[in-house]
Amino acid sequence: MDSGLVPVSLHKDFESIKKVDEFGYEYWEARELMPLFDYIEWRKFNLAIDRARITCVSTNQAVNDHFVGADKMVDIGSKTKRTLRDYHLSRFACYLIAQNCDSRKPAIAFAQTYFAVQTRKQELFENMDDDTKRLYTRQQVTNYNKQLFDTARKAGVEDFGKFNNAGYLGLYGLTADEIKTKKGLGRDDILDRAGSTELAANLFRITQADAKLKLDNTKGEKAASTTHFTVARKVRKTIEEIKNNSRRAGAPPGDVFVR
Repeated sequence: MDSGLVPVSLHKDFESIKKVDEFGYEYWEARELMPLFDYIEWRKFNLAIDRARITCVSTNQAVNDHFVGADKMVDIGSKTKRTLRDYHLSRFACYLIAQNCDSRKPAIAFAQTYFAVQTRKQELFENMDDDTKRLYTRQQVTNYNKQLFDTARKAGVEDFGKFNNAGYLGLYGLTADEIKTKKGLGRDDILDRAGSTELAANLFRITQADAKLKLDNTKGEKAASTTHFTVARKVRKTIEEIKNNSRRAGAPPGDVFVR
């Protein structure tokens, strides 16, 4: 690999495999991260993860907050399955793994810098006031929406208004025009007037739809819109389950933006 291309290509790759959970937190899957760290064998990469977990303990951080088990059952033939070890990794976990790999490799050297910068950005984000956080999340939604639309275009989508409405119908149960009417938004963009929680939900919808379209190699406008709707509906269901559990625990109801 041309060392001059490493920073550009890896930065793009690290960004493309980053995911966002239903709470708006970003994470990386260890199995997807492994080849970008220039590892071929999971056994060797897992050793670096184990060393990183030990380092995490030494920094007085909760290991399970940064290295979340995400094992999967995979088919290995003859109707037999086995457990495939995996993790959902925070930025900090990725940084610690990079620190416990061979920095002589260009990919590792860049990963160390990349995740150090990403971790610092997260620290700054956590110290922002609510309005600044909302603006930051709104920008994230804009960026990832562009990525989703590019993926949808490659899948064969031409009517992006219809594709976008599929996501809104899944999450809100309403089309974009219906949401605007119900909220009295006029010509304003729906997400420009959304609060932090609503933006986080839409960010989760967008990133997961993008990942699903890519994972399934979806082809055709109808199939892409159906995927967008299905993913958004699952995000809505997850949010409703969290809210219902909170109410049963005695917590006051939050903003119900999906009604």
